[in-house]
Amino acid sequence: MTIYLMITLLAIAGMVSGIISFAFQQLTHMKLQSTHHLFQYLEKSGVYSRERFSRLKKQEVEILSDDGLRLCGYVIETDPSSKHWAIIVHGYTVSMLISTQYIDLFQSEGFNILLIDQRRHGNSQGKYTTYGYYEKYDVAAWVRWLLHNYGTDCSIGLHGQSLGGATVLEYLSIAHSNIKFVIADCPFSDLTQLLHHQARTIYKLPAYPLLPIINKILKRKAGFTMEQVSPLQAVEHCHLPVLFIHGTKDNYVPTYMSEQLYKRKAGPRSLLLVDGAIHGNAYAVAPKEYSEAVRILIHQALKEEEASAITTVSVELTGSPEPAVLPLST
Repeated sequence: MTIYLMITLLAIAGMVSGIISFAFQQLTHMKLQSTHHLFQYLEKSGVYSRERFSRLKKQEVEILSDDGLRLCGYVIETDPSSKHWAIIVHGYTVSMLISTQYIDLFQSEGFNILLIDQRRHGNSQGKYTTYGYYEKYDVAAWVRWLLHNYGTDCSIGLHGQSLGGATVLEYLSIAHSNIKFVIADCPFSDLTQLLHHQARTIYKLPAYPLLPIINKILKRKAGFTMEQVSPLQAVEHCHLPVLFIHGTKDNYVPTYMSEQLYKRKAGPRSLLLVDGAIHGNAYAVAPKEYSEAVRILIHQALKEEEASAITTVSVELTGSPEPAVLPLST
């Protein structure tokens, strides 16, 4: 082997190693966006502001995840008499600050709010993002905390954007009975599909052999594989009401992924496609349509909850067999 060939092979090996390291870094621990950048986006979009957040009455809270990480959040208790709560879950590289744009949606419907920082984001601890694999258990921990501190009779809705959307959908596989509805804004349907799409269309890299190598590194370093993260499977047997929202110009998480989820979802579900919206800005593009879709979902879900409670009382009084639960819409 000539020196020239050896140098060429070493250069190729170094380049491949660099691509793999870059891909793993982008996937699991990309640089987080600053507070300044997040408020800049919110203010430019006209959906929230730093000044409003500074005036917001809120309580900082902390819990421990099942694997010992400190997770941080803010409680916004607008109405102490209300037993309705919304947990809002943000996307990749941002923080709970980006979730402030949705506060008005839920406050106007009489909900108290819990904003959370996902693991590795904001003030929460964590080394790697796992795309809902471990994050779904973090949501479960927050649900337990909420029920412990505000009563086991709380009715809880979940809202997630992007990674947060996938997280709340993954959580459906272990959802507590106090969860009444879920809103998933621009979620991915399957992690393997998403990474194939992003490798080809965004990074212009070959999915093979890159992704199989990345998958082995994910298993070794982050403790999960791509195949273990599939919201499509999580929604398949879930009968909770779910609203899927997606922009028609989303290239980061393609629009068809929400359409896949909508088609696969069992029981009541709805789909809002926002014309012209890119990734994560559906609310900024169409706030009225977005708000109306959320309002309809909440009212339907709570109406179903009330009907269920009445039916339960009736069954207890009459001793008759429990009737089948009818979906809101299919």
